[in-house]
Amino acid sequence: MPDAKETDIIDILKHTRTIAMVGASSKPERPSYGVMQYLLANGFEVVPVNPGQAGSTLMGQLVYASLADIPFPVDLVDIFREPAATPAVVDEAIAVNAKGIWLQLGISNEEAAAKARAAGLRYVEDTCIKIDHARLKAAL
Repeated sequence: MPDAKETDIIDILKHTRTIAMVGASSKPERPSYGVMQYLLANGFEVVPVNPGQAGSTLMGQLVYASLADIPFPVDLVDIFREPAATPAVVDEAIAVNAKGIWLQLGISNEEAAAKARAAGLRYVEDTCIKIDHARLKAAL
């Protein structure tokens, strides 16, 4: 039987089609680049969010400056930022009615977790969506 974190991961992956990737990078050596490439190749719509690259395109996707600038709903906010920045991103995700928060491998923050859960969002941290999707793909 899966534990609570595994249950949240499966639920998020089953119900997610549109992912806003906060901290998306155009640099191929950055983890967010490979993750975005994988997610796009596996049928997800990925919306890159990076204020320094807003208005440009990344892998054919328009880059937005913030979650509030995205003109359509997103299911999940995948965060590639330092832990201290995550509570503010969670606030933005709540404001745009995202359904879930994913903090990538090596990123965790108790305040972000508490805010997300208090708002009823699915929340996982310190794990890679690319790795988890590949591992659970057959079960999804």
